Amino acid sequence: MGYRAVIYDIDGTVLNTLNMNMYPLMLIIKEETGEDWTFEQVLRFAAYPGMKVMEELGVADPGSTYARWVRYVNEYEEGATLYDGFTEVFEQLRERGIVQAVVPAKTQAQYELDVVSRGIDDYMAAAILADDTDQHKPDPTPLLMCAERLGIEPVEAIYIGDARSDYEAARNAGMAFGYATWGSVSAEGIDGPDYVFDAPGDILAAV
Repeated sequence: MGYRAVIYDIDGTVLNTLNMNMYPLMLIIKEETGEDWTFEQVLRFAAYPGMKVMEELGVADPGSTYARWVRYVNEYEEGATLYDGFTEVFEQLRERGIVQAVVPAKTQAQYELDVVSRGIDDYMAAAILADDTDQHKPDPTPLLMCAERLGIEPVEAIYIGDARSDYEAARNAGMAFGYATWGSVSAEGIDGPDYVFDAPGDILAAV
C-alpha cells in the first residue's frame, strides 16, 4: 500500500493483443517452415520478445522475418482492445495523484499504433520502450530507467504484468509485482507475486 507509481506492461495486461500477435505468427511459421501450427502451439511464444521468438524458431533471416511479422500484426483486422475496466483505473489513479507509466516490450512504432492512437498514453508520465535500452525484461534495466525518469525509488512503485519475464524484471528491480491473471497464458515461474489481480479494478484496492 502507499505506492507513488503504478507501472504497467502492455500486451496481455492493458491491451488484449493475443489474437493479433498469434494468428500472424502462425502465418509466419507456415511461410518459413511449411508447417501448420495450431493456436495452442504458438501460445507458448505469447510472452516472448519478438526477436526471441525468431531465435526459438530458428528462421534463416530473423530481422526481416520479424519485420514481416510486425507488418502482419499491424494489418490484423481485429487489432488490439483495451481490457474492460482500465479507463476507470487510469482515471481514478490520476485523481488520487498516483503516477502511471508503462514498460512494455513494444517498439516506438508499435507503441504509437497500439497505445498512443487510443489515447492511453495521455495517462502515462513515462514510457520505456524496447528502443530505449539494449537490456530487456527480465533484466531490470527498463524498470529502473522508468523509476529514475519518474523521480522515485523502485520500492515506491508496483509493476503490473501477465508474464514470467514481467515478474522476474520486477523482482530484479526491487519492485513489488502485481500478477494480471486476465491476460496471462501461463503462471509458470510466477511464484509468490505480491498481488494477484483477477480484474483491472482490483488494482485500485492495492495502491
